[in-house]
Amino acid sequence: MISFPNAKINIGLNVIRRRNDGFHDIETIFYPVKLCDILEIIENPEGDHMPLFHNTGLLIDVPLDKNICVKAFRLLQKDLKLPEISIHLHKIVPFGAGLGGGSSDAMFIISLLDKLFSLDLNDEKIRNYALNLGSDCVFFSINKPVMAKGRGELIEQVDLRLTGYNIIIVKPPFNISTIEAYSEVIPNNPKYNLKESIQKPVEKWTETITNDFEKHLFLKYPELPKIKEKLYRIGALYASLSGSGSAVYGIFKDEHNIEGWFPGCFVWQGILE
Repeated sequence: MISFPNAKINIGLNVIRRRNDGFHDIETIFYPVKLCDILEIIENPEGDHMPLFHNTGLLIDVPLDKNICVKAFRLLQKDLKLPEISIHLHKIVPFGAGLGGGSSDAMFIISLLDKLFSLDLNDEKIRNYALNLGSDCVFFSINKPVMAKGRGELIEQVDLRLTGYNIIIVKPPFNISTIEAYSEVIPNNPKYNLKESIQKPVEKWTETITNDFEKHLFLKYPELPKIKEKLYRIGALYASLSGSGSAVYGIFKDEHNIEGWFPGCFVWQGILE
């Protein structure tokens, strides 16, 4: 059974306060994009014919007990007494980019398990599994445009349609971890209402929608503001860092020829839905 776990972008990201548990309260818009991994799971009842996890594409170099796909499977296996399986992930969505690739993979594992074993999981059950795996996972449990608050796990669907717009995602050849990004961010109360701001035309977003991580990450990694500037130079209506990672995206009216613009970077162009 095969699926295609998709990435997401953040439209605006306000870091509001540091919490007593060490996390931060944020508000952001999650929007799904069609940049995808390829994920396959098959039954492996004896548990010895095939490896539990097989990876091609971008290498996932972490122990099995730290692998979020394996963690998602073990979570359901323990709860629902599932037999062994074999997972094959062809990794395309880059790491440390702020695109939610790992969270998406985990939630698509849950969806595939639900179908493969006819588990008939309800929304509440899926959300509880998502909360156990990570804050972004809750978004991928519905995979539609949402306003996210708290750690990112409190979500509310929003009426935001970017159908037909083009997007270019550019990730330079370095990663930014969540811990690194949050260690230097300065929480503050947002000046503008994000939910209201996204209802304006995309070309007006530059006036009121920002990502708080840009303030310090652009100073630390000067390649990032250069990428953002290039996206505007080739016609972006709006460009921003995505989440707390190293990917920068631009939203365009039309497809653009980007050959030679971003040497050494991972670059993906697609149409938004």
